[in-house]
Amino acid sequence: MNVAPMRGGTAVQDHVALAEIELCGELIIAASAAAERLSFDRIDEVLQVSEGPEPATAGEDLL
Repeated sequence: MNVAPMRGGTAVQDHVALAEIELCGELIIAASAAAERLSFDRIDEVLQVSEGPEPATAGEDLL
């Protein structure tokens, strides 16, 4: 497989991919520190996920 050389020394960064890698790292750290399997609530806590409004169902007005 041939890889094209980088020109000008500029690196391309995918900020979304970097954020996902960081979140995966946080999950790995939490899982390795846990005595048992992580609960869904603990995973949400590690990922800093909060419950938001439920998505609208088909046919509901979004107003």
